[in-house]
Amino acid sequence: MRFIPAREDIDTYATLTTSANPDNLQWVGVEQIQPGDVMVIDSYGNSAAASMGNILVTRMQQRGARAVVTDGSFRDGSELAAGDLPVWGRGVTATTRLSYHHVADLQVPIGCAGVAVYPGDIIHGDADSISVVPAHLAADMADLCEPQDELEAYLALRIQHGEALWGLYPPSAQTRAQYEAWVNAGRPSARLVVE
Repeated sequence: MRFIPAREDIDTYATLTTSANPDNLQWVGVEQIQPGDVMVIDSYGNSAAASMGNILVTRMQQRGARAVVTDGSFRDGSELAAGDLPVWGRGVTATTRLSYHHVADLQVPIGCAGVAVYPGDIIHGDADSISVVPAHLAADMADLCEPQDELEAYLALRIQHGEALWGLYPPSAQTRAQYEAWVNAGRPSARLVVE
């Protein structure tokens, strides 16, 4: 979903009708969500008004959305924080979208927080950040990233047990061999270092 600055003669509460209105592209986009989709919103970095709030996020969750990402703000921060659908944004505001934003496009390439996002891209989010992966690279990235996460978790365990960084991180060939032996031994928590 791509926002541009609102204009007073176009962005009015008249677009928010109780019947279907094709001019309200935000609601059209919400109603087009398919199971597994992530809504990514280009708010052109403007967090002065909300990209959306709890009602629209709840509707997307009911339609099967996996998350909502914006480089702007959300309304209803406490409700969203207590909800089950993950949301990522720059902040929370009480100001409604119509005050500053106009939805210009759906299902087009956008920029969100300085990152190019294309329809069909794979979005991965965790407590730290969001990653955008082109769909044609997703399988390769998963093959690379999952083993790296496991290796780094092993290294963190060794550091927690008092080992120094030298040779451990980044892992030397010896450390990698120790990791493989540890994995092959069933990941015994009592013996982190394999001789």
